[in-house]
Amino acid sequence: MGHPDLAIYDMDKTITRVATWTPFLRHALKERGRGALWLLPIAGIAVAGYALKFYGRDRLKELTHRLVLGRAVPDARLIETARAFARATVATGLLDGARARIEADRAEGRMLVLATASYRFYAQEIANLLGFDAVIATETARGEGGNVLARIDGENCYGVAKLRAIEAWAAGRGIARGDVGVRFYSDHVSDAPVFEWADEPFPVNAHAPLKALARKRGWPVLDWRK
Repeated sequence: MGHPDLAIYDMDKTITRVATWTPFLRHALKERGRGALWLLPIAGIAVAGYALKFYGRDRLKELTHRLVLGRAVPDARLIETARAFARATVATGLLDGARARIEADRAEGRMLVLATASYRFYAQEIANLLGFDAVIATETARGEGGNVLARIDGENCYGVAKLRAIEAWAAGRGIARGDVGVRFYSDHVSDAPVFEWADEPFPVNAHAPLKALARKRGWPVLDWRK
């Protein structure tokens, strides 16, 4: 029996109204209480360092993770925080057009896959609430007792690394590229490698560089923000 066709969705600003990492950090700080809010300006300094190109996205993610969540976080505590954040995000932070398209792809019998640079520990919870079949995301290293460390395990699932992660996931499932149709949705030009790889590329809520690429390639552009 063959595999179903795939509908692969990016997450931040594709199905969500905003990028999710900063809102997740704010949520985690609120859980820690008002005394932890002083960390927000320090996190802002870390973001400024990234803007000045002192380090890349992966290092910024690790720095802000360590600053807000700590060097090592018990898995159970982090899951509790992630689930609460996911519930809030799904309740008010999703685009209606994205919800409708997810349900349409599900009705077609496609396997729903969330492929995101966001950390798995909260992307998985959002995907679970939306009924996705699989999640491909940035992984975190584990320490003693399964504690989640402020360190990326493997690659930040961004750009060509996202395509590598998708291909590795498919190979692990025994899914040959030529045996399935692939529909892909994303808002950002950094996902150009996956757009080129897909049978049906759909730029969504696209910024200017992605709109330009879509015009060049003749891809249909969707806007779920309306």
